[in-house]
Amino acid sequence: MAKNPSIPDSESDPKVSTLSDLPNEIPNELPPETGLINRHAILEKSPTLLFIFSFLVVTIGGIVEIAPLFYLENTIEDVEGVRPYTPLELAGRDIYVREGCYVCHSQMIRPMRDEVERYGHYSLAAESKYDHPFQWGSKRTGPDLARVGGRYSDAWHVDHLNDPQSVVPESVMPKYSFLGRTRINGSMIADTMEVHSMVGVPYSDEMLTEARADFTAQANPDADTDGLLERYPGAVVSNFDGSPNLTEMDALVAYLQVLGTMVDFSTFEPVANR
Repeated sequence: MAKNPSIPDSESDPKVSTLSDLPNEIPNELPPETGLINRHAILEKSPTLLFIFSFLVVTIGGIVEIAPLFYLENTIEDVEGVRPYTPLELAGRDIYVREGCYVCHSQMIRPMRDEVERYGHYSLAAESKYDHPFQWGSKRTGPDLARVGGRYSDAWHVDHLNDPQSVVPESVMPKYSFLGRTRINGSMIADTMEVHSMVGVPYSDEMLTEARADFTAQANPDADTDGLLERYPGAVVSNFDGSPNLTEMDALVAYLQVLGTMVDFSTFEPVANR
């Protein structure tokens, strides 16, 4: 048979290996490990040593993370304008949580250009310091609501809650028209505020005493609201749902209208070391 000239000759080409080039014996064990970094097998084979070294690593990491906090008076920057929720806003927030609005809507604007241009100034930790629990969220089926306050009218919110598709045709949000038919009287709002005060919300004795009166006054533009506005500066007073009755719709719209409105970002300057 004629030899193919394209195939190199194993005898004349040193790059071509033959069986004679193989060693007589092929070792079936890897060479012993050398160096400290390769001795992790010692830890892996000893549960006691593995636990001790893991504990040391976690302890050192914890000290590095936690120790600096002892030198800070407050980990949250105080921002002018942030106040506790009014009784009606707090009731609306409870309805917001009860209906699971946080599942589809976040309240956390991240410091990224696309989010800031769409929603407004990035969220501050101080804006959530009276939220128990906070409503930052982790998913946006609907838009972020951290700056929704004052962006739309009360009537828009009522229409949107009654029939979302009539306002936003592509919306997948369910209807909440029953909120406008559900009356509330604030009989338990003082107790709710007292519970929040136990976890750090600065509700004063006066706020707790006047809770029921403030609850109804905020939804009645004809009421005497001087005391309400003194206790809660910047609170919006309105007949939110346009109905003569005080309903859950009033409370929820009052809560939505306050989101993102407490801080005046035209004068806000962040602390450099935060």
